[in-house]
Amino acid sequence: MNPPSPSGTDLASAPTRREFLGRTGTIAAVALAGVKIPAVHAAGDDTIQLALIGCGGRGSGAVGNALEASGGPIKLVAMADLYENRLVGAHKVLSETFGQRVDVPRDRQFLGFDAFKKAIDCLRPGSGDVAMLTGYAGFRPGQLEYAVQRGVNVFMEKSFATDPPGVRRVIKAGEEADRKGLKIAAGLMCRHSRSRQELIRRIRDGELGDIQLIRAYRMESSGSLAPKPPQIPDLEWQIRNFTKFLWVSGGLYAEMDIHQIDEICWIKDAWPVLAHGVGGRVADSTDCSQNLDSFSAEWTFADGTKAYDVVRYIPKCHDDFATYIHGTKRAAQFSGAIHAATCRMYKDQRIRRDNIAWEASKEESTAWQLQWHDLLNAIRNNQPFNQARRAALSNLTDIMGRAAIHMGREITWDEAMNSNFQFCPDIDQLTHDSQPPIHPDAAGRYPVPIPGKWTEI
Repeated sequence: MNPPSPSGTDLASAPTRREFLGRTGTIAAVALAGVKIPAVHAAGDDTIQLALIGCGGRGSGAVGNALEASGGPIKLVAMADLYENRLVGAHKVLSETFGQRVDVPRDRQFLGFDAFKKAIDCLRPGSGDVAMLTGYAGFRPGQLEYAVQRGVNVFMEKSFATDPPGVRRVIKAGEEADRKGLKIAAGLMCRHSRSRQELIRRIRDGELGDIQLIRAYRMESSGSLAPKPPQIPDLEWQIRNFTKFLWVSGGLYAEMDIHQIDEICWIKDAWPVLAHGVGGRVADSTDCSQNLDSFSAEWTFADGTKAYDVVRYIPKCHDDFATYIHGTKRAAQFSGAIHAATCRMYKDQRIRRDNIAWEASKEESTAWQLQWHDLLNAIRNNQPFNQARRAALSNLTDIMGRAAIHMGREITWDEAMNSNFQFCPDIDQLTHDSQPPIHPDAAGRYPVPIPGKWTEI
């Protein structure tokens, strides 16, 4: 069975998240089932209220984008996190930056594994309010389900699930949101880039010819994980170092490269039927995490087209951060460093500055800002806006590639979609006293995928 097309009703100078954090300082490390939600705010108040679940830099940056969006009043009214220092630090920086638009007194600041429910409960069903799910991918499906149950709109950061059952939960929650008329935005912000949308239009109009190859690269330095200090509980260590552990985030590759993978599927306007790949670690690695440091994933689409994502997280090596397309007529560049809207078409297959046939003009707003503009516009004007299914299927494409690399074999779309493998089956029941799903060896190193022996599908 071929996977469904990613086409559908998804929509495609504010600071970026990095600029926001640089400017403000580093932030310390009713069920309504079956009921259509009205497209109105609470009586006499058109202010959209936000609840932030996950108070790290990514979540705080998203709050900055939301509060700087145009179109009407908006404010932050609740915050939740697992750890107090993150919440306190985020609240301080956001309050200093945005003043009265941050209205989060102590009784609307919540800590713990169930804190997300208390923050979402501060929002008003049917009012246009938004639950911001910006923490860890492993917890995302349960948080999304609760927000939809409560009848509030959602902004959820990438990635969206760590394993196939989580992907299916996101899809199901998205379907329930549709029945209730709720809006769901997914943090694959490049879909909102106006330059990329223009290049997609040109691709669909045949200006590149038939797409034959898509190449994506994310090659940059990334730090390793040291042994756990004895005074820090193992569960807390793993969660705080979330990109280092598969059960929390899906791992560094799945967490970060979902952007490049989503671009591949958008360009092709299809989901792949097969994944294969290779990966490894440098011979002298002392990394205690579960991550590899080199990945090369290959996806095959139903018509035989190939797409690649090449990743290396090793310092002092050649770096690249871009996506390229090769058609039967000419080549194009789809994106550039740190998700820049570097959109160009070339006269032939040569990717060179002196060979450009068309280039998009500089965008007035960042893709991070544009995704909030599009979401809030949809809420205020009651326009269809639900990116849950498309985001989940991009995440599944990501999981296919990761599993193919880790397991050392081909992974089909249907195999991935139907898999019941879970990294942490009881993740929704965790407390601060729970044992983590994995443990280090005597040297402090956590289990690392070994192709031919490892299982995650």
